[in-house]
Amino acid sequence: MVITFTNVTNLITFVIDFAFTFAIQIKSIVNFSTLNYQDIKELSVYGRYISISQLHSFINGNSIQKKISLIGTSVESRPIHKVTLGSGNIKILMWSQMHGNETTTTKAVLDLINYLNKNSNLTSQILSSVTLTIVPVLNPDGAVVYTRENANKMDLNRDALELSQPESKILHGLYNEIKPDYCFNLHDQRTIYNVGSYAKPATLSFLAPAHDIDRKISASRGESMKIIVAMHKALSSLLPDQIGRYDDAFNPNCIGDTIQMLGTPTILFEAGHYPEDYEREKTREFIFYALVKAISVIARNKTQEYNLDDYFNIPENNKQYFDLLLMNTHLIDNKYDENIGILYKEVLDGESIIFDPYIEATGSLKECFGHKYLNCSNQNDLDFLKSDRKLSQLLF
Repeated sequence: MVITFTNVTNLITFVIDFAFTFAIQIKSIVNFSTLNYQDIKELSVYGRYISISQLHSFINGNSIQKKISLIGTSVESRPIHKVTLGSGNIKILMWSQMHGNETTTTKAVLDLINYLNKNSNLTSQILSSVTLTIVPVLNPDGAVVYTRENANKMDLNRDALELSQPESKILHGLYNEIKPDYCFNLHDQRTIYNVGSYAKPATLSFLAPAHDIDRKISASRGESMKIIVAMHKALSSLLPDQIGRYDDAFNPNCIGDTIQMLGTPTILFEAGHYPEDYEREKTREFIFYALVKAISVIARNKTQEYNLDDYFNIPENNKQYFDLLLMNTHLIDNKYDENIGILYKEVLDGESIIFDPYIEATGSLKECFGHKYLNCSNQNDLDFLKSDRKLSQLLF
């Protein structure tokens, strides 16, 4: 393409516009490698299950002991703690593992605490501008048995209005006590999600929750959107087409929607699948980067530099993925359709998570993707299916 200019004024205008656009893009680029993540990563936690002993090992660490306090107990009398960092006027409240089987963001939160306890220009600026209140595990009973619900079989993210559970009351009381300026609601999402129509997993997803059924853009929701835009711009080079926008259907029983209704900018973080990362250690790293970006934008009062319209340019999530997509399965047995979509069920075994396959769907599945493709007309793929004990029992 050749660009021509009719006069000098048009040329100058073009140069100014180009420079401004380039500056906007450059400011969003974060050299995350300078954070030295491997030196920050909390090594006492790894994988999909976080045990009480692992958490206590972290809590009892000398560097953070004075910053941790007990804020209540769960249905089964397990302690729920908060960590307070910083002394700034801007208050951020974040909580993780509201669902006991969603541990990735908890790992990232522990990494964040380690990072903020290291001296650097950015950490000093954050801690002098912001006061962070972090609840690493809101649902310890669910965490122990690796279930979404608490010990009373209640989904805490559907209890925001009734406040029927002690864990819900603890979070509600903490919100009222500190009166945060921002809230981060941290979760995991399933492997089924892709971004838009791409054959790419939704490794990260974000949402500025709605505050009403019409999903209007209030001042607080608009602020949430701008912070999400900042994170998307900073991370999209690391995760091209792997950052999605979560469904924004309004549900006042959900904690994010309720807090947005109260006028506090709230962001839902969803940690998803990264290729070959079922332990979610890479996703953990990306969530850590997202948290650092969001907090630094808030600390530096830079949210207004981002356009909330760009929020809607982030593709919405879809549910088009299987863990395994098997093709030509009629060659195994004519009882099967052409293709089979298999998902894994996460099962607690001691203090480890095992992945049990089950058949989710059969048919052409032409609009679907697989994190792994296996073609039954290929002998190597067929041998793999036969050699895997669980898949062999399931299929043969």
